[in-house]
Amino acid sequence: MVKKSLERIYLTIIFLFLYLPIAVLVVLSFNNSKSRVIWGGFTLKWYRELFSSSMIMEAFKTTIILTFAASVLATLLGTMAAVGIHSMKKRGSAIMLGATNIPLLNADIVTGISMMLLFVRFTGLGFHTVLIAHITFDIPYVILNVLPKLNQTSKYTYEAALDLGAKPVYAFFRIIWPEIRPGVLTGFLMSVTMSLDDFSITYFTKGAGVNTLSTMIYTELRKGIMPQMYALSTILFLMAFLLLLMMNFRSSRAVKQAEQNF
Repeated sequence: MVKKSLERIYLTIIFLFLYLPIAVLVVLSFNNSKSRVIWGGFTLKWYRELFSSSMIMEAFKTTIILTFAASVLATLLGTMAAVGIHSMKKRGSAIMLGATNIPLLNADIVTGISMMLLFVRFTGLGFHTVLIAHITFDIPYVILNVLPKLNQTSKYTYEAALDLGAKPVYAFFRIIWPEIRPGVLTGFLMSVTMSLDDFSITYFTKGAGVNTLSTMIYTELRKGIMPQMYALSTILFLMAFLLLLMMNFRSSRAVKQAEQNF
């Protein structure tokens, strides 16, 4: 009994450390006072000022375009890479999988600086360099989500379809694609999440005049925290929360379908 009570207290403390700062942030976004310790009443003023700010809206537009463009391209390239790794022999597959894990273990600041040096050597910094950088660090997440689904598929079914006269592309979309689709979607959602809140890599690879929400918030923090930043952070948290709900919903539905088929 005492052990269970201690476990509950421990979990409660952990969740308070995780979510209490976010709850304070959300509350401050509706506070009519600029003070962080005095409640001035409920207001939506900071949200109105947020959406009326051309600087913030331009950064938000750039972030959304960058995030979805990078996620779509990374999902496409990562899925093709996963199919290629899956078709390799065991040794080649292990080498490529190890190379895929290196960007995940590498520090973001190291990745950002190395990409900046590469881009400066061959081209100027701008939106295109940020896009390439985001695609590069998103691809491993797609591969590691698609590859387990590919390992669960049977290659004999695909080969049987080819023997019966099906074209490789037709056989892929009719046999392989339904099996790996949940992994592809999960990889896409993870890419969206990673690109949406990335700062280090974006900061080092962006050119003059290119600002995402993360780099804009960093620049504005030097002048002091504006209440509009609380509203902006609340919206970003809700976006990430909705993506998480979508991922969990897809996973639970896939599990239920598997249990029904079994």
